[in-house]
Amino acid sequence: MSAPTDRELALRTLLPAFPGTVAPDWARRLVAEGLGGYALFGGNVVDHAQVAELTASLRAERPDVIVAIDEEGGDVTRLCYATGSPYPGNAALGAVDDVDLTRAIYGLIGTELAAVGVTLDMAPAVDVNSTDDNPAIGTRSFSADPQRVAAHAMAAVAGLQEAGVAACAKHFPGHGATELDSHLDLPLVDATEELLWRRELPPFQAAVAAGVRAVMTAHIRVPVLTGELPATFSPEALIGLLRKELGFGGTIISDGLEMRGASGTIGVPEAAVRALIAGNDLLCVGGEYAKPGAVGAEEIVEATVAAIVDAVRSGRLTPERLAEAAARNALLAMPRTQGAPVSTSDLGLAAARRALRVEGALPSLADALVVRLDSPSSAAVGEVPWGLPGAIELRPPLSVESVLAQAGPRPVVVLSRDTHRVGWSRDFVEALGRRHPVVLVEMGWPAAWRPAGLLAYVATHGASRASSRALAELLAA
Repeated sequence: MSAPTDRELALRTLLPAFPGTVAPDWARRLVAEGLGGYALFGGNVVDHAQVAELTASLRAERPDVIVAIDEEGGDVTRLCYATGSPYPGNAALGAVDDVDLTRAIYGLIGTELAAVGVTLDMAPAVDVNSTDDNPAIGTRSFSADPQRVAAHAMAAVAGLQEAGVAACAKHFPGHGATELDSHLDLPLVDATEELLWRRELPPFQAAVAAGVRAVMTAHIRVPVLTGELPATFSPEALIGLLRKELGFGGTIISDGLEMRGASGTIGVPEAAVRALIAGNDLLCVGGEYAKPGAVGAEEIVEATVAAIVDAVRSGRLTPERLAEAAARNALLAMPRTQGAPVSTSDLGLAAARRALRVEGALPSLADALVVRLDSPSSAAVGEVPWGLPGAIELRPPLSVESVLAQAGPRPVVVLSRDTHRVGWSRDFVEALGRRHPVVLVEMGWPAAWRPAGLLAYVATHGASRASSRALAELLAA
């Protein structure tokens, strides 16, 4: 058998995306030529049966192709992008703080993924959300407590991998202390080495101890560790810290290289070369190319392959580093058989009920006016539906007078996400609460901020379908 060519090895390092619910001819051809695999996004999904067909068509080209997805439960869901996840997310599971429950929920997620032919779940997020104003993590985090995050990280990894799906702990070395989103900027974590070991790193240590098969990098700058570079391009972070000090021997996966935190000034092909040199094995080229009507997915793959091959031939990237990355990805791409269909489980709803927290006394809300503030979602979440059926949707500019006129003597229930850091939402709730009985339902990260004058404050710890159902029960009681 002849040795693989530089092109074949370069292909093996890529995990791109494609638009549509059927794999295009070029996408299947690249799998046959050795492409590492594909990441599926919301635009690739209709329902479970269609995803199973899609993954089977890829596996028909090569049985060991990696099929990956971001299925975190809670706010970040791809399988249930059109309806919302039936499982509460990490913030809810962390609030309940029952590691057996977390393991069971992730076991159900893993079983569903295995049943449709997905082999790699780019979850769990094990970032410690130590900053209330974090726009990228929030409810994707189990907690602001590193030890709680670590315990649930171990449980989540075990649940997924017991179901036969590789888990991926993210976003190394920890995206929880940022106030910028790496989809849009290059965030900064200005922490000392001592603080990193105390706050950011315990969950990754726990995930490695649990046998996690992959770790995803963060496009964040940590000066004490990475200098001026994002962690994705930092050998000190990936080889020195993750490989040598934490002892991780699995696959290092980059976050999406199309994100501005990685390629904003240099482009995806150059970002791919730098990521490989730094120690990444599998390179995500993600969601922008999976959106309906997106163009250029095949072209970006070919341009990236060409850049990697050129880097080898020019001496920037050693053949040994490229071969090492390809070999690790081949180990990750173990063939999987599709699991049995998953029976409907109420465990997600039961978990969401346990995560509800109420401050104050809820009045009778049978005739309340329910409004939903159309707060923006992060790029990681996308446009997943949330809230309650029948809620009146409000977006800026907002009129307190209009809401008061519609409410009359009835109390107002305000559904909102991350109210504390969305200025117009915060101003509206504060103004309304000064003039009328208001119950605020926080369906994002429950920060320390509370507006004066509320009848009650309800935290759901996420906006999943499960959390919405639990909330509906609470308000109807």
